Amino acid sequence: MSGGVDSSTAALLMQEKGYTCIGCMMKLYDAEQEDGGRTCCSQRDAEDARSVAYRLGMPFYVLNFKEEFRENVIDKFVDCYRNGKTPNPCIDCNRYLKFDALYERARILGCDCIVTGHYARIEKSGAYFRLKKAVDASKDQSYVLYSLTQEQLAHIVFPLGELTKTEVRHIAEEHGFCNSRKPDSQDICFVPDGDHGSFIERYTGKPCEKGSFTDTQGNILGEHRGIYRYTIGQRRGIGISAAEPYYVCGIRAEDSTVILGTKEECMCREMVVTDFNWISGTALVQAMHCSVRVRYHAPEQPAYIEPLGQNSVRIRFDAPQRAVTPGQAAVLYDGDYVLGGGTIETCSPI
Repeated sequence: MSGGVDSSTAALLMQEKGYTCIGCMMKLYDAEQEDGGRTCCSQRDAEDARSVAYRLGMPFYVLNFKEEFRENVIDKFVDCYRNGKTPNPCIDCNRYLKFDALYERARILGCDCIVTGHYARIEKSGAYFRLKKAVDASKDQSYVLYSLTQEQLAHIVFPLGELTKTEVRHIAEEHGFCNSRKPDSQDICFVPDGDHGSFIERYTGKPCEKGSFTDTQGNILGEHRGIYRYTIGQRRGIGISAAEPYYVCGIRAEDSTVILGTKEECMCREMVVTDFNWISGTALVQAMHCSVRVRYHAPEQPAYIEPLGQNSVRIRFDAPQRAVTPGQAAVLYDGDYVLGGGTIETCSPI
């Protein structure tokens, strides 16, 4: 229970199905100003979650997972930026905290399943479980859940997968929940002001190393403020005047270079995706055609998928895509079903 309306409503729905429920909140991070943005797991969030649990007559516990969060999310976040890539900490939080650390704690406590307020669906198909998009396409979170395994899917419930956000808020309001109209969390909990570069400087105790802006031919255009502050496709905040706008087309961590180019020079035709998880538990052995999402809520794009071994694939888009970003996730879909996903390792320009 994060303190938001989604997990609160999920708890209610499970209780109405006859389950005996325990409310748990994960304490992940001590923010200096944790109530200053729309983050999750703040003191106010804990109070809201406790209020709902009390209203439902459920025991409520705050579980300390700060060390696990630091190792698996924050450290990875910092390392990713320092290596010229753009991480997705929400995916790592789901993978290593909610559906690993918390999942194992639930098993120790003898719980039958773990329930969250994610907007996604799980469907049993023969001997296998399949992960599906939510009914509410605007809230679908299947993209951040691609790392789930068959064992986990067998013991996870997403009660909100068949509902719209409007319906969820209506249910919460009908039951008098204090958070029925609470805004959704949007900020990264440990970077509530969105300034990744400043956070990394504080966290590591080292200033961001400055370097050169170059064009795609290697000509030096100026000096940047540190590679942590840039991501592929970025246009704002570059500060280099040109006849047409410059975009970040590449980041070379080894010599702290940020490569700028035109919108067309940011296009990508092909990428390699590693650390790949197949939802079925069985890796692809033959090439196939499906749709791919390379950013949260981005439109899916048709592409040709070629296996490169147990945990890697090569993806070639039918049409070039802009700002494909190493460090982000590429998730494969067959209609409403998630086939699997992994981390974008490299992308090749057109």
